[in-house]
Amino acid sequence: MHKVKITDHLILLVGALFLILPVVVAFTTSSHTAADIHSNGLSLSWGGNFTETYSNVLTREGGFTGQITGSRMLLNSLILGLGFAIGKIVLSMLAAYAIVYFRFRFATLAFWLIFTTLLLPLEVRIVPSYQVVSSFGMLNSYSGLIVPLLASATGTFYFRQFFKSVPDELLEASRIDGAGPVKFFIDILLPLSRTMIAAMFIIMFVYGWNQYLWPMLVTTDESFFTLMRGIKQILQVWVGAQIPDYNEAFALAVLAMVPPVLVVVVFQRWFIKGLTESDK
Repeated sequence: MHKVKITDHLILLVGALFLILPVVVAFTTSSHTAADIHSNGLSLSWGGNFTETYSNVLTREGGFTGQITGSRMLLNSLILGLGFAIGKIVLSMLAAYAIVYFRFRFATLAFWLIFTTLLLPLEVRIVPSYQVVSSFGMLNSYSGLIVPLLASATGTFYFRQFFKSVPDELLEASRIDGAGPVKFFIDILLPLSRTMIAAMFIIMFVYGWNQYLWPMLVTTDESFFTLMRGIKQILQVWVGAQIPDYNEAFALAVLAMVPPVLVVVVFQRWFIKGLTESDK
């Protein structure tokens, strides 16, 4: 029995090391100069350029306009991730609430029409989505970054299934107490849904944070560039004998991992409960 547990832990440890090793290599490599990385490649040894590299990444103005900083790109990615996650949760909860608790004709048909959007990810509808965003003058704006990503049924599906598992007695009791639809939603469903909200928040935040293709299309103004675009922008610099700032690219990659990791760590317990328990 103990041998089985030891074997299980060894397998988990090897898997964890396998996943962590690229992050460690990126972190240690970022402490070297760009010339060292260009000459010697990736390194597990510690360099002496750590403070200068991360200071330049966060505070030095750069880019084609010479006005964008890593801190600004970090803020843009944070706005995109939070805006997408919060907007997605709000829309999904309202849609699921209407489908489950409002007895209107073709409610099931409406849900399945919403559900079919899972078959049309953003990459499939990216050209018409760009055309619509451009027509509304939403290019180079936070609304243009966030709003088109909200059109998906993922959250609606999960919240619909969760709301259907809520006992009908709660709805009847709230009606007897004189609670209307809004009060029932805020006072009953929202507290019951906190673990599901946490689980969906993690999934949606990470998805929004890691977006690259859509921000690349709708943002030409560097003040709206996200971290993902910033990394690519650094690696595209190759003029004459100048080499890309590999160390800064690795530093941005490491910084790009920090917020999603923090979100997962903070909401980990609620995330597991939201996916495995009803918690009502």
